[in-house]
Order: sequence, then C-alpha cells, then structure tokens
Amino acid sequence: MDQDLFNHLQSFLTERRMALFKEVLNKRTRHFTVVTEDVYQLHNTSAVMRTCDVFGIQDLYVVEELAGKRIDKEIAMGAQKWVSLQRRSSIQECIAEVKEKGYRVIATTPHHDAHNLHDFDVTQKAAFFFGKESDGLSDIVMEAADGYLKIPMYGFTESLNISVSAAIILQQVVTKLKQTEIGWQLSEEEKLEIEFEWMKRTIKSHKKIIERFQQDKKL
Repeated sequence: MDQDLFNHLQSFLTERRMALFKEVLNKRTRHFTVVTEDVYQLHNTSAVMRTCDVFGIQDLYVVEELAGKRIDKEIAMGAQKWVSLQRRSSIQECIAEVKEKGYRVIATTPHHDAHNLHDFDVTQKAAFFFGKESDGLSDIVMEAADGYLKIPMYGFTESLNISVSAAIILQQVVTKLKQTEIGWQLSEEEKLEIEFEWMKRTIKSHKKIIERFQQDKKL
C-alpha cells in the first residue's frame, strides 16, 4: 500500500470519521468468519452481512453455485461498505480456502449430533456455514465439516431464519471470545489495508482523486 496515498486520502476525511474508523477496526476480527451457501432469498444474505458488521466479523463468504445475486443495499444498510465480501462460485473451493487459512468448518444444523451453542469452543478459529432456507447445507459441507453447531430450541419449530440464526450464533461466540485472552484482533497491517478500502468507499470521486495524486507524483 502506498503510504503517501493513504495519508492523502485521509485529508478528505473529518477527524471524527478517522477516529471512528480506528475505534471500529480495534473491535474487528478474523478469528471467526461466515459462509453462506446458495442462500435463495436475497434479503437473507444482505441481513447476514449486516449482522457480520454489527458483531465485528470482517469477512463474509457468499457461495453462489446456482445463481449469482447482488447484495441488497437497503437491507444491508451500508454494511457492504464495511464488511469484506468474498464471492465464490464453488463450495468445495471455499471450504479448501477457509481450511487453508486455519479455520475449522462449522456446519450450523439442528441435527447431526450438533454441539450446543453454549458449549462451543471459541478458542479456535471457526468458519460458520449457513445453508439454503429450505434444504440447509449441502452434503459436501456436512461431510467436510470439522464440527456441527445448533441453537437450543424449546418449541415445535426446528429451525430459524438464516439471518436470525447468524445473529444468535455470532452474538454468543463473539461475546465469549472477547472474554478470553486470545489475540482475536486484526494485525496492524490488516487494519491499514481495510482502512484504505473504507476510505475509498467513503470518499466521493475517489478514483479521480487517486488518479490525480498518482499523476502529480510522477511529475
């Protein structure tokens, strides 16, 4: 990253905005991540993105093997600016990628002898997989999973809406995580990279500003 360009873009932000970026980044984590697999309802994926932002999850993997979709900006309510959206077209490749990054693949399901949410071990990195509204996760994910997780339920209904499930799970695991001594925070390098992206998404006409800066730098 060009530090001079970084400093130049900062000059277009208010002191309050820069302070807010620092404050939020200090609470962000990549200790956990979220993966949605072929979620059919657009508003559900958008709501999950909003939930990730609320609970400080930086990365959201959206796997769309059946049909490509867009994030509904109205439902995401600006979260698409702050969460790093990782689109993937293959669930197998996504599983391999998160495992290579050190994540356990955790399939969320009310069945499969799943562990209760309250007993979940937050000390290890985990990628929480959420599946289609009607069918749940694919056999590929279920077979590749390192663990299964369920939300305790006490009524007749066996499942929750995906966005509700994500909110309950993330609130629980993030709260537990922050009570530990684990180094869950982003590295300083990661913070700078993300802040750079946030600035570009915040500043109007940032492409023209960057282009002009680079031209002036060559002179």
